[in-house]
Amino acid sequence: MVFSSPIFLFLFLPVVLTGYFLLPGLRLKNLWLLGFSVLFYAWGEPVFIFLALISTLINYYLGRWVDRTEDPARRKFAVGLAVALNIGLLAVFKYTNFVADSLSALLARFEFDPPAMPRILLPIGISFFTFHALSYVIDIYRRKWPSARSPADVALYIFFFPQLIAGPILRWNAIAPQLANRGVTALDFAEGIRRFVGGLVKKMVIANVVALPADQIFALPGNELTPALAWFGALCYALQIYFDFSGYSDMAVGLGKMFGFKFLENFNFPYIAQSIQDFWRRWHISLSTWFRDYLYIPLGGNRCSEGRNYLNLVTVFFLCGLWHGASWTFVVWGLYHGIFLVLERTRFGRFMEWLPRPFRHLYALLVVVIGWVLFRAETFPQAVAFLSAMVGCGAHDAAQPVDRFMSNQLLWAISLGIVFATPIWTCFRIWLEESAPQWLLTASLILEVVLLVALMLVAAAWLAGDTYNPFIYYRF
Repeated sequence: MVFSSPIFLFLFLPVVLTGYFLLPGLRLKNLWLLGFSVLFYAWGEPVFIFLALISTLINYYLGRWVDRTEDPARRKFAVGLAVALNIGLLAVFKYTNFVADSLSALLARFEFDPPAMPRILLPIGISFFTFHALSYVIDIYRRKWPSARSPADVALYIFFFPQLIAGPILRWNAIAPQLANRGVTALDFAEGIRRFVGGLVKKMVIANVVALPADQIFALPGNELTPALAWFGALCYALQIYFDFSGYSDMAVGLGKMFGFKFLENFNFPYIAQSIQDFWRRWHISLSTWFRDYLYIPLGGNRCSEGRNYLNLVTVFFLCGLWHGASWTFVVWGLYHGIFLVLERTRFGRFMEWLPRPFRHLYALLVVVIGWVLFRAETFPQAVAFLSAMVGCGAHDAAQPVDRFMSNQLLWAISLGIVFATPIWTCFRIWLEESAPQWLLTASLILEVVLLVALMLVAAAWLAGDTYNPFIYYRF
Protein backbone atom coordinates (compact mmCIF):
# COMPACT_ATOMS: atom_id res chain seq x y z
CA MET A 1 0.00 0.00 0.00
CA VAL A 2 1.32 3.44 -0.89
CA PHE A 3 0.34 6.87 0.40
CA SER A 4 -0.49 8.05 -3.11
CA SER A 5 -3.20 5.47 -3.71
CA PRO A 6 -7.01 5.76 -3.47
CA ILE A 7 -7.33 2.88 -1.01
CA PHE A 8 -4.92 4.58 1.41
CA LEU A 9 -6.35 8.09 1.04
CA PHE A 10 -10.05 7.27 1.07
CA LEU A 11 -10.27 4.10 3.19
CA PHE A 12 -7.19 3.15 5.22
CA LEU A 13 -6.27 6.59 6.58
CA PRO A 14 -9.82 7.72 7.50
CA VAL A 15 -10.47 4.42 9.35
CA VAL A 16 -7.15 4.65 11.26
CA LEU A 17 -7.71 8.29 12.24
CA THR A 18 -11.30 7.70 13.32
CA GLY A 19 -10.45 4.72 15.49
CA TYR A 20 -7.39 6.44 16.95
CA PHE A 21 -9.31 9.46 18.22
CA LEU A 22 -12.26 7.40 19.47
CA LEU A 23 -10.18 4.99 21.54
CA PRO A 24 -9.43 5.97 25.16
CA GLY A 25 -5.91 5.83 26.58
CA LEU A 26 -2.56 5.89 24.84
CA ARG A 27 -1.99 2.16 25.23
CA LEU A 28 -5.07 1.27 23.19
CA LYS A 29 -4.21 3.94 20.64
CA ASN A 30 -0.73 2.44 20.24
CA LEU A 31 -2.14 -1.07 19.77
CA TRP A 32 -4.60 0.30 17.19
CA LEU A 33 -1.74 1.91 15.26
CA LEU A 34 0.33 -1.28 15.51
CA GLY A 35 -2.48 -3.45 14.14
CA PHE A 36 -3.05 -1.21 11.13
CA SER A 37 0.71 -0.78 10.58
CA VAL A 38 1.08 -4.56 10.31
CA LEU A 39 -1.86 -4.60 7.88
CA PHE A 40 -0.23 -1.78 5.90
CA TYR A 41 2.94 -3.84 5.43
CA ALA A 42 1.13 -7.15 4.90
CA TRP A 43 -0.91 -5.53 2.12
CA GLY A 44 2.13 -5.68 -0.15
CA GLU A 45 4.31 -8.25 1.64
CA PRO A 46 2.08 -11.03 3.11
CA VAL A 47 4.90 -13.57 2.74
CA PHE A 48 7.47 -11.57 4.71
CA ILE A 49 5.29 -10.15 7.49
CA PHE A 50 5.97 -13.14 9.74
CA LEU A 51 9.72 -12.87 9.15
CA ALA A 52 9.59 -9.17 10.09
CA LEU A 53 7.56 -9.90 13.23
CA ILE A 54 9.94 -12.67 14.34
CA SER A 55 12.91 -10.35 13.74
CA THR A 56 11.20 -7.66 15.84
CA LEU A 57 10.63 -10.13 18.68
CA ILE A 58 14.27 -11.23 18.61
CA ASN A 59 15.45 -7.60 18.71
CA TYR A 60 13.14 -6.94 21.67
CA TYR A 61 14.70 -9.74 23.73
CA LEU A 62 18.23 -8.78 22.66
CA GLY A 63 17.49 -5.22 23.75
CA ARG A 64 16.26 -6.45 27.14
CA TRP A 65 19.44 -8.50 27.49
CA VAL A 66 21.66 -5.51 26.69
CA ASP A 67 19.68 -3.28 29.06
CA ARG A 68 19.64 -5.62 32.07
CA THR A 69 23.21 -6.90 31.81
CA GLU A 70 25.84 -4.91 33.69
CA ASP A 71 28.86 -6.97 32.68
CA PRO A 72 30.61 -5.04 29.83
CA ALA A 73 31.74 -8.20 28.03
CA ARG A 74 28.24 -9.67 27.98
CA ARG A 75 26.72 -6.38 26.85
CA LYS A 76 29.20 -6.20 23.97
CA PHE A 77 28.44 -9.79 23.04
CA ALA A 78 24.69 -9.13 23.07
CA VAL A 79 24.88 -5.98 20.96
CA GLY A 80 27.36 -7.68 18.61
CA LEU A 81 24.94 -10.59 18.20
CA ALA A 82 22.11 -8.15 17.43
CA VAL A 83 24.18 -6.32 14.81
CA ALA A 84 25.29 -9.63 13.23
CA LEU A 85 21.71 -10.97 13.05
CA ASN A 86 20.25 -7.78 11.58
CA ILE A 87 23.04 -7.23 9.06
CA GLY A 88 22.98 -10.93 8.23
CA LEU A 89 19.25 -10.80 7.49
CA LEU A 90 19.76 -7.75 5.27
CA ALA A 91 22.69 -9.41 3.49
CA VAL A 92 20.81 -12.62 2.75
CA PHE A 93 17.77 -10.94 1.22
CA LYS A 94 19.40 -7.95 -0.42
CA TYR A 95 22.83 -9.10 -1.54
CA THR A 96 22.66 -12.85 -2.23
CA ASN A 97 21.42 -12.34 -5.78
CA PHE A 98 24.06 -9.63 -6.33
CA VAL A 99 26.89 -11.89 -5.18
CA ALA A 100 25.54 -14.82 -7.21
CA ASP A 101 25.21 -12.70 -10.37
CA SER A 102 28.71 -11.25 -9.94
CA LEU A 103 30.15 -14.73 -9.41
CA SER A 104 28.29 -16.08 -12.45
CA ALA A 105 29.62 -13.24 -14.61
CA LEU A 106 33.16 -13.92 -13.39
CA LEU A 107 32.89 -17.66 -14.10
CA ALA A 108 31.41 -17.00 -17.53
CA ARG A 109 34.38 -14.76 -18.34
CA PHE A 110 36.66 -17.75 -17.79
CA GLU A 111 34.27 -20.03 -19.71
CA PHE A 112 33.01 -21.94 -16.68
CA ASP A 113 29.36 -22.84 -16.33
CA PRO A 114 27.88 -20.87 -13.43
CA PRO A 115 25.88 -22.92 -10.90
CA ALA A 116 22.10 -22.56 -10.88
CA MET A 117 21.06 -20.34 -7.99
CA PRO A 118 17.50 -19.73 -6.73
CA ARG A 119 16.39 -16.09 -6.84
CA ILE A 120 15.64 -14.50 -3.49
CA LEU A 121 12.81 -12.00 -3.31
CA LEU A 122 13.59 -8.63 -1.71
CA PRO A 123 11.18 -7.58 1.08
CA ILE A 124 9.93 -4.02 0.66
CA GLY A 125 11.67 -1.50 2.92
CA ILE A 126 14.10 -4.03 4.42
CA SER A 127 16.94 -1.48 4.55
CA PHE A 128 14.86 0.96 6.62
CA PHE A 129 13.54 -1.89 8.78
CA THR A 130 17.08 -3.06 9.52
CA PHE A 131 18.38 0.39 10.44
CA HIS A 132 15.49 0.92 12.85
CA ALA A 133 16.24 -2.40 14.52
CA LEU A 134 19.95 -1.58 14.79
CA SER A 135 19.18 1.83 16.26
CA TYR A 136 16.96 0.18 18.90
CA VAL A 137 19.67 -2.14 20.23
CA ILE A 138 22.59 0.29 19.85
CA ASP A 139 20.76 3.15 21.59
CA ILE A 140 20.06 0.82 24.53
CA TYR A 141 23.70 -0.27 24.58
CA ARG A 142 24.82 3.38 24.66
CA ARG A 143 22.38 4.05 27.52
CA LYS A 144 20.52 6.67 25.49
CA TRP A 145 17.18 5.12 26.44
CA PRO A 146 16.04 1.95 28.26
CA SER A 147 14.64 -1.05 26.43
CA ALA A 148 10.93 -1.28 25.67
CA ARG A 149 8.56 -2.59 28.31
CA SER A 150 6.76 -4.83 25.84
CA PRO A 151 7.35 -6.27 22.36
CA ALA A 152 4.40 -4.19 21.13
CA ASP A 153 6.36 -0.96 21.73
CA VAL A 154 9.29 -2.23 19.65
CA ALA A 155 6.91 -3.45 16.96
CA LEU A 156 5.16 -0.07 16.74
CA TYR A 157 8.52 1.74 16.61
CA ILE A 158 9.61 -0.44 13.67
CA PHE A 159 6.27 -0.99 11.90
CA PHE A 160 4.61 2.42 12.33
CA PHE A 161 3.19 2.80 8.84
CA PRO A 162 4.12 6.45 8.04
CA GLN A 163 7.86 5.64 8.09
CA LEU A 164 7.92 1.86 7.62
CA ILE A 165 8.65 1.65 3.90
CA ALA A 166 10.96 4.58 3.20
CA GLY A 167 11.71 6.49 6.38
CA PRO A 168 12.66 8.93 7.65
CA ILE A 169 14.91 6.65 9.69
CA LEU A 170 13.91 7.04 13.33
CA ARG A 171 15.99 6.63 16.48
CA TRP A 172 14.72 4.62 19.44
CA ASN A 173 15.78 7.33 21.91
CA ALA A 174 13.68 9.88 19.96
CA ILE A 175 10.53 7.77 19.51
CA ALA A 176 10.40 5.84 22.81
CA PRO A 177 9.36 8.89 24.89
CA GLN A 178 6.61 9.65 22.38
CA LEU A 179 5.24 6.12 22.63
CA ALA A 180 4.65 6.72 26.34
CA ASN A 181 3.55 10.35 26.31
CA ARG A 182 2.21 12.47 23.46
CA GLY A 183 -0.83 14.47 22.46
CA VAL A 184 -2.36 16.00 19.36
CA THR A 185 -3.47 19.63 19.31
CA ALA A 186 -5.73 21.10 16.67
CA LEU A 187 -2.76 23.13 15.39
CA ASP A 188 -0.59 20.00 15.13
CA PHE A 189 -3.32 18.13 13.26
CA ALA A 190 -3.83 21.03 10.84
CA GLU A 191 -0.08 21.27 10.23
CA GLY A 192 0.00 17.51 9.67
CA ILE A 193 -2.68 17.79 7.00
CA ARG A 194 -0.81 20.65 5.34
CA ARG A 195 2.44 18.67 5.26
CA PHE A 196 0.71 15.54 3.99
CA VAL A 197 -1.15 17.33 1.19
CA GLY A 198 1.99 19.27 0.26
CA GLY A 199 3.94 16.01 0.00
CA LEU A 200 1.19 14.37 -2.06
CA VAL A 201 1.21 17.32 -4.46
CA LYS A 202 5.01 17.09 -4.77
CA LYS A 203 4.63 13.43 -5.64
CA MET A 204 1.67 13.62 -8.03
CA VAL A 205 2.07 17.03 -9.70
CA ILE A 206 5.86 17.15 -10.10
CA ALA A 207 7.58 13.79 -9.48
CA ASN A 208 5.16 11.61 -11.46
CA VAL A 209 5.11 14.03 -14.41
CA VAL A 210 8.90 14.27 -14.80
CA ALA A 211 9.25 10.52 -14.17
CA LEU A 212 7.77 9.61 -17.56
CA PRO A 213 10.36 11.39 -19.75
CA ALA A 214 13.13 10.38 -17.34
CA ASP A 215 12.23 6.69 -17.72
CA GLN A 216 11.82 7.00 -21.48
CA ILE A 217 15.14 8.78 -22.00
CA PHE A 218 17.11 6.44 -19.75
CA ALA A 219 15.63 3.50 -21.68
CA LEU A 220 17.05 4.77 -25.00
CA PRO A 221 20.16 3.15 -26.50
CA GLY A 222 23.28 5.31 -26.53
CA ASN A 223 23.13 6.07 -30.26
CA GLU A 224 19.75 7.79 -29.80
CA LEU A 225 21.04 10.22 -27.16
CA THR A 226 22.30 13.69 -27.95
CA PRO A 227 24.05 15.79 -25.29
CA ALA A 228 20.94 17.97 -24.95
CA LEU A 229 18.63 14.97 -24.58
CA ALA A 230 20.92 13.24 -22.08
CA TRP A 231 21.17 16.35 -19.90
CA PHE A 232 17.42 16.83 -20.16
CA GLY A 233 16.86 13.24 -18.99
CA ALA A 234 19.29 13.72 -16.10
CA LEU A 235 17.49 16.95 -15.10
CA CYS A 236 14.10 15.20 -15.14
CA TYR A 237 15.45 12.39 -12.99
CA ALA A 238 17.07 14.83 -10.55
CA LEU A 239 13.69 16.50 -10.08
CA GLN A 240 11.89 13.16 -9.93
CA ILE A 241 14.01 11.62 -7.20
CA TYR A 242 13.95 14.77 -5.06
CA PHE A 243 10.22 15.45 -5.25
CA ASP A 244 9.36 11.76 -5.11
CA PHE A 245 11.37 11.12 -1.95
CA SER A 246 10.96 14.48 -0.23
CA GLY A 247 7.25 14.28 -1.03
CA TYR A 248 7.05 10.89 0.67
CA SER A 249 9.00 12.25 3.64
CA ASP A 250 6.64 15.24 3.90
CA MET A 251 3.69 12.87 3.89
CA ALA A 252 5.35 10.74 6.59
CA VAL A 253 6.09 13.78 8.78
CA GLY A 254 2.53 15.02 8.27
CA LEU A 255 1.01 11.66 9.18
CA GLY A 256 3.21 11.50 12.27
CA LYS A 257 1.93 14.91 13.39
CA MET A 258 -1.67 13.74 12.98
CA PHE A 259 -0.97 11.02 15.56
CA GLY A 260 1.14 13.22 17.86
CA PHE A 261 4.60 12.05 16.73
CA LYS A 262 7.47 14.35 15.78
CA PHE A 263 9.78 12.94 13.12
CA LEU A 264 13.17 14.20 12.03
CA GLU A 265 13.03 16.40 8.92
CA ASN A 266 14.60 14.48 6.05
CA PHE A 267 15.33 17.22 3.49
CA ASN A 268 16.47 20.82 3.61
CA PHE A 269 16.58 22.07 0.00
CA PRO A 270 19.61 19.96 -1.09
CA TYR A 271 19.77 21.49 -4.56
CA ILE A 272 20.88 24.85 -3.16
CA ALA A 273 23.98 23.20 -1.65
CA GLN A 274 27.37 24.88 -2.07
CA SER A 275 29.39 21.67 -1.84
CA ILE A 276 28.93 17.90 -1.68
CA GLN A 277 29.41 18.04 2.08
CA ASP A 278 26.64 20.64 2.23
CA PHE A 279 24.48 18.46 -0.05
CA TRP A 280 24.71 15.54 2.38
CA ARG A 281 23.74 17.79 5.27
CA ARG A 282 20.55 18.54 3.34
CA TRP A 283 19.74 15.28 1.49
CA HIS A 284 18.16 12.27 3.24
CA ILE A 285 19.23 13.75 6.57
CA SER A 286 18.05 10.79 8.63
CA LEU A 287 20.29 8.44 6.61
CA SER A 288 23.40 10.64 6.54
CA THR A 289 23.18 11.32 10.29
CA TRP A 290 22.57 7.59 10.92
CA PHE A 291 25.78 6.71 9.09
CA ARG A 292 27.59 9.52 10.90
CA ASP A 293 26.51 8.47 14.41
CA TYR A 294 26.54 4.68 14.04
CA LEU A 295 29.44 4.16 11.63
CA TYR A 296 31.59 7.20 10.83
CA ILE A 297 32.19 8.32 14.44
CA PRO A 298 32.80 4.76 15.75
CA LEU A 299 35.37 4.31 12.96
CA GLY A 300 37.20 7.35 14.32
CA GLY A 301 35.47 10.13 12.39
CA ASN A 302 37.84 13.06 11.97
CA ARG A 303 39.54 12.43 15.32
CA CYS A 304 42.32 10.47 13.66
CA SER A 305 45.04 10.89 11.07
CA GLU A 306 44.24 12.58 7.79
CA GLY A 307 44.66 9.37 5.80
CA ARG A 308 42.47 7.39 8.17
CA ASN A 309 39.80 10.11 8.02
CA TYR A 310 39.77 9.89 4.22
CA LEU A 311 39.46 6.10 4.43
CA ASN A 312 36.57 6.46 6.89
CA LEU A 313 34.71 8.78 4.52
CA VAL A 314 35.18 6.48 1.53
CA THR A 315 34.18 3.43 3.59
CA VAL A 316 31.00 5.11 4.83
CA PHE A 317 29.92 6.15 1.35
CA PHE A 318 30.85 2.80 -0.15
CA LEU A 319 28.43 1.26 2.36
CA CYS A 320 25.92 4.05 1.74
CA GLY A 321 25.92 3.15 -1.96
CA LEU A 322 25.61 -0.55 -1.18
CA TRP A 323 22.75 0.20 1.24
CA HIS A 324 20.80 1.83 -1.59
CA GLY A 325 20.97 -1.22 -3.80
CA ALA A 326 22.76 -4.44 -4.69
CA SER A 327 24.34 -3.23 -7.91
CA TRP A 328 27.76 -2.01 -9.01
CA THR A 329 26.16 1.25 -10.14
CA PHE A 330 25.16 2.00 -6.53
CA VAL A 331 28.61 1.04 -5.29
CA VAL A 332 30.27 3.39 -7.79
CA TRP A 333 27.76 6.13 -6.93
CA GLY A 334 28.65 5.84 -3.24
CA LEU A 335 32.40 5.85 -3.95
CA TYR A 336 31.93 8.80 -6.32
CA HIS A 337 30.40 10.90 -3.53
CA GLY A 338 32.98 9.65 -1.03
CA ILE A 339 35.82 10.76 -3.30
CA PHE A 340 34.38 14.27 -3.67
CA LEU A 341 33.97 14.50 0.11
CA VAL A 342 37.64 13.60 0.46
CA LEU A 343 38.62 16.15 -2.22
CA GLU A 344 36.72 18.87 -0.36
CA ARG A 345 38.98 18.30 2.66
CA THR A 346 42.08 18.99 0.58
CA ARG A 347 43.35 22.10 -1.19
CA PHE A 348 40.59 21.57 -3.73
CA GLY A 349 38.02 22.26 -1.02
CA ARG A 350 39.82 25.42 0.10
CA PHE A 351 39.93 26.59 -3.52
CA MET A 352 36.19 25.95 -3.91
CA GLU A 353 35.48 27.99 -0.75
CA TRP A 354 37.37 30.89 -2.32
CA LEU A 355 35.08 30.91 -5.38
CA PRO A 356 31.90 33.04 -5.49
CA ARG A 357 28.67 31.33 -4.38
CA PRO A 358 27.20 30.88 -7.91
CA PHE A 359 30.27 28.90 -9.00
CA ARG A 360 30.20 26.74 -5.85
CA HIS A 361 26.50 26.09 -6.44
CA LEU A 362 27.10 25.17 -10.08
CA TYR A 363 29.91 22.79 -9.04
CA ALA A 364 27.70 21.02 -6.47
CA LEU A 365 24.78 20.70 -8.93
CA LEU A 366 27.00 19.27 -11.67
CA VAL A 367 28.52 16.68 -9.35
CA VAL A 368 25.12 15.66 -7.98
CA VAL A 369 23.35 15.44 -11.35
CA ILE A 370 26.18 13.39 -12.88
CA GLY A 371 26.01 11.14 -9.83
CA TRP A 372 22.27 10.63 -10.39
CA VAL A 373 23.07 9.06 -13.76
CA LEU A 374 25.05 6.36 -11.96
CA PHE A 375 22.23 5.99 -9.46
CA ARG A 376 19.51 5.68 -12.13
CA ALA A 377 21.26 3.46 -14.68
CA GLU A 378 20.33 -0.22 -14.62
CA THR A 379 23.87 -1.33 -15.46
CA PHE A 380 27.32 0.20 -15.42
CA PRO A 381 27.72 0.06 -19.25
CA GLN A 382 24.42 1.96 -19.56
CA ALA A 383 25.70 4.60 -17.15
CA VAL A 384 28.93 4.96 -19.15
CA ALA A 385 26.98 5.30 -22.43
CA PHE A 386 24.67 7.91 -20.90
CA LEU A 387 27.55 9.92 -19.42
CA SER A 388 29.39 9.72 -22.76
CA ALA A 389 26.35 11.18 -24.48
CA MET A 390 26.23 14.00 -21.92
CA VAL A 391 29.76 15.11 -22.82
CA GLY A 392 29.21 14.62 -26.56
CA CYS A 393 31.40 11.53 -26.92
CA GLY A 394 28.69 9.06 -27.81
CA ALA A 395 27.59 8.00 -31.29
CA HIS A 396 24.19 9.58 -31.91
CA ASP A 397 23.48 8.52 -35.46
CA ALA A 398 19.83 7.77 -34.61
CA ALA A 399 19.35 10.70 -32.23
CA GLN A 400 15.94 11.49 -30.78
CA PRO A 401 14.84 15.16 -30.59
CA VAL A 402 14.17 16.69 -27.18
CA ASP A 403 10.84 18.01 -28.47
CA ARG A 404 9.52 14.45 -28.67
CA PHE A 405 9.41 14.30 -24.86
CA MET A 406 8.10 17.81 -24.26
CA SER A 407 4.56 18.77 -23.25
CA ASN A 408 2.92 21.73 -21.55
CA GLN A 409 2.29 19.60 -18.46
CA LEU A 410 5.96 18.66 -18.31
CA LEU A 411 7.11 22.28 -18.69
CA TRP A 412 4.82 23.28 -15.82
CA ALA A 413 6.16 20.43 -13.66
CA ILE A 414 9.79 21.37 -14.37
CA SER A 415 9.10 25.05 -13.67
CA LEU A 416 7.35 24.25 -10.38
CA GLY A 417 10.13 21.81 -9.51
CA ILE A 418 12.86 24.40 -10.02
CA VAL A 419 10.97 26.97 -7.93
CA PHE A 420 10.08 24.64 -5.05
CA ALA A 421 13.54 23.06 -4.97
CA THR A 422 14.59 26.42 -3.48
CA PRO A 423 13.40 28.00 -0.20
CA ILE A 424 11.65 30.89 -1.97
CA TRP A 425 8.19 29.95 -0.70
CA THR A 426 9.52 29.17 2.80
CA CYS A 427 11.26 32.54 3.03
CA PHE A 428 8.09 34.26 1.80
CA ARG A 429 6.02 32.52 4.49
CA ILE A 430 8.51 33.53 7.19
CA TRP A 431 8.39 37.14 6.00
CA LEU A 432 4.60 37.06 6.07
CA GLU A 433 4.53 35.69 9.62
CA GLU A 434 7.12 38.12 10.95
CA SER A 435 6.68 41.36 9.00
CA ALA A 436 3.55 41.43 6.86
CA PRO A 437 0.37 43.31 7.87
CA GLN A 438 -2.29 41.12 9.45
CA TRP A 439 -4.64 41.44 6.47
CA LEU A 440 -1.95 40.22 4.08
CA LEU A 441 -1.04 37.31 6.36
CA THR A 442 -4.69 36.28 6.61
CA ALA A 443 -5.16 36.56 2.85
CA SER A 444 -2.05 34.46 2.20
CA LEU A 445 -3.23 31.73 4.59
CA ILE A 446 -6.60 31.60 2.85
CA LEU A 447 -4.88 31.49 -0.55
CA GLU A 448 -2.60 28.67 0.62
CA VAL A 449 -5.59 26.62 1.79
CA VAL A 450 -7.40 27.20 -1.51
CA LEU A 451 -4.31 26.18 -3.50
CA LEU A 452 -3.76 23.06 -1.41
CA VAL A 453 -7.38 22.00 -1.82
CA ALA A 454 -7.25 22.63 -5.57
CA LEU A 455 -3.99 20.72 -5.97
CA MET A 456 -5.33 17.91 -3.78
CA LEU A 457 -8.31 17.60 -6.11
CA VAL A 458 -5.97 17.49 -9.11
CA ALA A 459 -3.87 14.78 -7.45
CA ALA A 460 -7.00 12.80 -6.53
CA ALA A 461 -8.27 13.06 -10.11
CA TRP A 462 -4.98 11.70 -11.44
CA LEU A 463 -5.11 8.88 -8.90
CA ALA A 464 -8.64 8.02 -9.99
CA GLY A 465 -7.42 8.01 -13.59
CA ASP A 466 -4.70 5.48 -12.68
CA THR A 467 -1.94 7.93 -13.56
CA TYR A 468 1.65 6.66 -13.69
CA ASN A 469 2.55 6.36 -9.99
CA PRO A 470 5.94 4.77 -9.23
CA PHE A 471 7.84 5.28 -6.01
CA ILE A 472 11.63 5.17 -6.29
CA TYR A 473 12.68 4.30 -2.75
CA TYR A 474 10.38 1.28 -2.38
CA ARG A 475 13.05 -0.94 -3.90
CA PHE A 476 15.54 0.02 -1.21
